[in-house]
Parts: sequence; structure tokens; C-alpha cells
Amino acid sequence: MPATNRKPLMRSLGEFFGHILAGVRAKVPSDSEARTVKRQVHEEEQMIDGRPVTLRRTTIEEVVVHPEETPR
Repeated sequence: MPATNRKPLMRSLGEFFGHILAGVRAKVPSDSEARTVKRQVHEEEQMIDGRPVTLRRTTIEEVVVHPEETPR
């Protein structure tokens, strides 16, 4: 095989990582549907050891609706 038809190593690596990134960014199809019902954020500022800190608690309530399954 002649060496002129070979791709450079850096191009091959770029294509490899490009395929990985495409898979990471792709949206995954799902049969179920999730809806956020309630989102509650409680923040409190306090001084700890003479430094200001923020305490935050986030509560998210979701409802997941699954499609109806057909009997087997």
C-alpha cells in the first residue's frame, strides 16, 4: 500500500474525538416525558469563621409519564 493514501495521525485523532463529541451532544430519544411540577430554592446567607457564605437548598419535583405498554 503506498504511503500517499494514509491520513495523518492528527487528522485521525481529530475525527475520533469528533465522533465522541457528536455522540455526547446528540439528544437521546425517549419514550417517556418528564415535566417539572415544582421548583423551590431556599437561600440563606450566614457568616462562618468571619466569612460570608451562602447556603442553598434546591428542591425539584418532577412527574415522569411513561407510555402505555402493550400486553405480551
